Amino acid sequence: MVCALLGAERGLSVTLIEGHDSLGGGVRTKELTLPGFRHDVCSAIHPFGRCSPILRSLDLESEGLQWVESEVPLAHPLIGEDAVLLYRSVERTALELGPLGRVYRPLMNRMVADWESLESQLLGPALRVPSLEALLPLARFGPLAVSPASWLGRLFGRRGSALWAGLAAHSLLPMEGLSSSAVACVLALLAHKVGWPFPRGGASAVSEALERKLIKAGVEIQLGQKIGSVGELPRSRAIVLDLSARQIESVVGPLLPNGVRQSLSRYTLGPGIFKADYALSGPVPWLDSRVAKAATVHIGGTLDEISHSERAIWKGEVSASPFMLATQPTLFDATRAPQGQHVFWVYLHTPNGWDGDASDLIEAQMERYAPGFCDLVLERRTHSARQFEAYNPNYVGGDILGGANTLKQVVARPRLALDPYHLGSNMFCCSASVPPGGGVHGMGGFHAFESLWKRCFSL
Repeated sequence: MVCALLGAERGLSVTLIEGHDSLGGGVRTKELTLPGFRHDVCSAIHPFGRCSPILRSLDLESEGLQWVESEVPLAHPLIGEDAVLLYRSVERTALELGPLGRVYRPLMNRMVADWESLESQLLGPALRVPSLEALLPLARFGPLAVSPASWLGRLFGRRGSALWAGLAAHSLLPMEGLSSSAVACVLALLAHKVGWPFPRGGASAVSEALERKLIKAGVEIQLGQKIGSVGELPRSRAIVLDLSARQIESVVGPLLPNGVRQSLSRYTLGPGIFKADYALSGPVPWLDSRVAKAATVHIGGTLDEISHSERAIWKGEVSASPFMLATQPTLFDATRAPQGQHVFWVYLHTPNGWDGDASDLIEAQMERYAPGFCDLVLERRTHSARQFEAYNPNYVGGDILGGANTLKQVVARPRLALDPYHLGSNMFCCSASVPPGGGVHGMGGFHAFESLWKRCFSL
């Protein structure tokens, strides 16, 4: 959507073709359980919403988008002790970690101060010469990002390591893997820099605001039209595919240059997810009531427990005590459910393509941290990894990140190239399979447009 909008604003004639009956991809909100309960189908919390350079420049707020921010960006409950809270304030967060908060404080303060210089480098292709002002910040950030979370997290103490493991688990990598701390670094500094906001009314408010801009810019939108081959597309100067690497290979096929095709065929998929959406008669009864201050909750305990859970996925298993990510938006946005009632969204990681039912695992884990949770359930709707792929074919095997976040695929995403957005000829990619990867930031579309403009339209 971002790429299409930039093209139209530059004076191009743009057609946007969508296989689903609405725009948005992973940014949709639906009544999945009961009438009046609005659930985010995939993405829910958007740290990049206020931070992405392209989303800032598009001023989606002028189209009615409103951001909601919880008192605390993130809560990480622990059994038998107070939860660890990640505050906007680095100082308050350091106090949550205990004595070794003194290690967290200077590291995070430095990263937050460096973000302005790091932003463009981290939200674009890895293989490019950094600006002079970014050299020192990158030299400081790089060793931390490449570090295994199982090692770096322990520098912050027992409570800090639990918090760090939960942040790192967004990468869907084993905690022992190189670069597993990269996502943790970025998510933590964004929490301190801009918070973890979410759109009032649900994630679809982002795509609806973008759609209004697309219509005003004159973009032709075709919904419910599935494309099996690029030969089905109208003739055009440039084709941009918002498809995962595996989908590109099947849709474009022999039209790809041999090197590009071979790279895409070797591209590694990441794990899948199993997600449950709940309509609740009341708020989640957390053992530590402070967890209700956060819209986002990481459930899984200590670093060792989370490490065991995430390691199992790469062995083709699902842990009996899984790490889970949850959101409770109606504590801060009452428009999402009938008065006094709530929506709750929770998912865990699974092997790619897993088609089992993890409902019992989710609810057993919830009862550990919030006894009485199951008594509040009015209705439940689940999606397995395979069902997510059926809903959105880009989620191959339930991989919502468009490919594994391994160190190799951070540098070569989806292939080793100075311009990874260009697929050859007049074809480009703007999906989560190109830098900077998954997330609601629009930067893949921005960089893809910059590439196609230079290659197909620049005089």
